[in-house]
Amino acid sequence: MRKLKAMRTAAALALAVATMTAVGASQAQAADTRGCPSGYFCMYPGSDWNNNTPTYKYYNYGTYNLSNVTGNYIIFNNQTDGAKVRTCTGYNGTGCEGFMNPGGWLVKNMTPINSIVLLP
Repeated sequence: MRKLKAMRTAAALALAVATMTAVGASQAQAADTRGCPSGYFCMYPGSDWNNNTPTYKYYNYGTYNLSNVTGNYIIFNNQTDGAKVRTCTGYNGTGCEGFMNPGGWLVKNMTPINSIVLLP
């Protein structure tokens, strides 16, 4: 009887540790990075992180036309699951440049950029 009780206690403890580990991992993934929530593409005016306050945040896949976005911006792809971003010189996702992978960021002159595309 004692052996069975000890086995049950050990199993319960293992389950509790596994649950806490899973919760901790999911909370870490959901954490913001520089004010940009996990799963988002964010843009910060200027050549710094604007006190970790992005001016623009995009979440859903698709094409976004930009208006009055000029000068340098930090662009940051904080999307997940391999999602990519493209910047485009034309509206509606035309004249697109290379791909930015998740976790990538750079300072970019957005003056000639008129749209961005978020891709799975």
